[in-house]
Amino acid sequence: MLGSDGGTRPPSPLPGSVPLASRGLLTAVVAAFAAAALSDLFAVHTGVRLREVLDENMTSSSFASADDLYERAGQVQVSTTLLCAVLFVTWFFLMRRRTGLMAPDRFRMGQGWAIGAWFVPLANLWLPYRVAVDMWGACSPLPAEGEARRVPMWPVNLWWGLFAGNTLLGRYAASRLDTADSLTEISDAVTLYLAVDLLYVAAAGAAVVFAVRLTALQRRKATEGPYWTPNGT
Repeated sequence: MLGSDGGTRPPSPLPGSVPLASRGLLTAVVAAFAAAALSDLFAVHTGVRLREVLDENMTSSSFASADDLYERAGQVQVSTTLLCAVLFVTWFFLMRRRTGLMAPDRFRMGQGWAIGAWFVPLANLWLPYRVAVDMWGACSPLPAEGEARRVPMWPVNLWWGLFAGNTLLGRYAASRLDTADSLTEISDAVTLYLAVDLLYVAAAGAAVVFAVRLTALQRRKATEGPYWTPNGT
């Protein structure tokens, strides 16, 4: 922005003090998603092994061994998913609180929805996305005069599209496995779960990209102020 003397003027400061997003918590979130992705890949390995046993002339002992390993992989997945959920929702809530200080008028829902939105049946496939979109907008730099520029939202859309879509696919796969009453149906359900687990790996990667980029946006805007200029000052 230009001052009355035609020189460059620093961005207007934010009202009050805006704490920077925690890099330590972000690191923990990234590590948790990495662990979850590894557990998903392990589940893919055990699922492939179980399907091979089902499709061949199996013995009762070989099936029991493959099925036991598959169940153990599922237990590991549950543990890592729970860890991810706790850390990510904590990060999500703290980010909502900090971004709300920078642009309170950008939010359509109160702070509590950063947690509550995840626990509303059916609506939890949409409400967290709305909160994320508002946070992204609050952290995005303002456009230069005469421009309609803003930070691309593909990290938000990619993360949520993979997460919500795979959540629905996972529920369908679970129902198929629960109702399977033949070896062929069990094999088909396991095959579907292989796709679910691979997509969860992609969703974990997309969640990391979203979290890292939103944290960077928040820290930059909290440091430099809410106004964007062509030369970045």
